[in-house]
Amino acid sequence: MKNNKTFKLLPLAIAAAMSAETMAAITLYDEADTSFSVDGLFNTYYVNSDTETDGAEDSSQARVKMGFLPNYIGFNFSKKVDDLTVGGRSSFWVSTSDSDLNRNNETTDAGTDTLIDVRQFYATVDGSFGQVLLGKDFALFNRSNILGDEILLGYGQTITTGDDGGNVSFGNIGTGYLYPFPNSQITYRSPDMNGFKVAIGLLDPTKSSANSEESSPRIEGEATYNFSNDNFSAKGWVGLMTQKSEDKVADTEVKSSGTSYGLNVKFSGLSVTASGFKGEGVGAAGLGHILTADDAEVDGMLLQASYSIGSERFVISRGENEGGTTDGGNQLDMENQTLAWFHSVNSNLTLVVEHNKAETDTTETKTLALGAVVTF
Repeated sequence: MKNNKTFKLLPLAIAAAMSAETMAAITLYDEADTSFSVDGLFNTYYVNSDTETDGAEDSSQARVKMGFLPNYIGFNFSKKVDDLTVGGRSSFWVSTSDSDLNRNNETTDAGTDTLIDVRQFYATVDGSFGQVLLGKDFALFNRSNILGDEILLGYGQTITTGDDGGNVSFGNIGTGYLYPFPNSQITYRSPDMNGFKVAIGLLDPTKSSANSEESSPRIEGEATYNFSNDNFSAKGWVGLMTQKSEDKVADTEVKSSGTSYGLNVKFSGLSVTASGFKGEGVGAAGLGHILTADDAEVDGMLLQASYSIGSERFVISRGENEGGTTDGGNQLDMENQTLAWFHSVNSNLTLVVEHNKAETDTTETKTLALGAVVTF
C-alpha cells in the first residue's frame, strides 16, 4: 500500500472537524443575529525515518513536510431566524508537501501539488429539537475515536503511506481506528440531555463494485455522554454503522457493519483514553474506501495517556489493528507506539517533538518528527 494514491488524501478532512469542535475561530461579523467566522491551521515537520523490511535493504529518509493534519482554512456562518438558527460550514485543505512523484517511480514532473480539497460543505438547522445537518461532513462511525487522538496535531505512522510519501502521514489510522470518511448525509443530533447526546445519520452508501446496487442508505449513529466537575471530567461514546451492497451481475452481496467505542477520563492534568472498534465488510482504511467481503473482519484498539503541566503536554500511545479484507486475512495487522512532547509557546503556536515505531509482520519504521503548528 505504500504507493497507493488513494491513501494520500484520506486524512485531508480531519483538520476542520477538529477546528469546529475544539478550536476558536476569528469572528469577522456578529450583528443582527448573524455571525461569520474563519479558522485555520498550518503545520510543518522535519522528519527522519528508518525502515527495515524483510528481504529488502534498510532505508533512511529525511523530509520536510506537513504532518497528520494538512493546512486548511474554514468558514462558518449562522443566522437566527425566529425560533431557528440556520448555519453552515465550508472548509478547504491545502498540501504543502512537495509532490516529487518520481519518489514513487511515477513519471509526473516534480513540483508542488496543492491538492486543494473540500471535505466539509454543509448547512445546519438548530432549534429546541436539536440539530439537523444537510450536506457533506465526517461520518459517525469511529468519529470520536479519531477526534480524541492525543497526537491529532502530531505526526503518527507512515507505513501505510510510505516513509517517503508525497502527502500527509497517517496518525493512528490503521493502528487503532478507521477513517470516518466525509460523506453526503442527513444527520440528526439531539439536544444535550444532562450530558447525554445522540446522533443518527442517513449517509450516501459505499459501493462494493462498479455493478453493485444499494437499495437503502448507510445508517450510522453515535451516542456520547460527558460529565465534569471542578477536578474531574469524563467522556464515553459508542458508534455504529450498517449498510448493504448487492452486485447482481456477480451474484454477490456485502453486508457491512461495525461498532466503535471509547472512554476518556481527565483529572489533575492527567488524561487517559481507551478506544476501539470492530468492523465487518469494510475497506482497508474505512467504509469510504472499498467494501470487502462481509465475512472479512478488522478490529483495533488505542490506549493513550497524556500529562499536561503549564505549557507542556507529554503523550504516550500504543495502538493496533488486526484483520484483513478477506475472510481470515491478516494483511491489515499493524501496531504503532508513540512518544510525543507538545510545547505551547502561546495559544496559537505549538512546537512538537514526536517519535513513532510502527510495525507490520514484515516491516518496521521508526520516525523522529520535529514540527511547529500554528492555529487561529
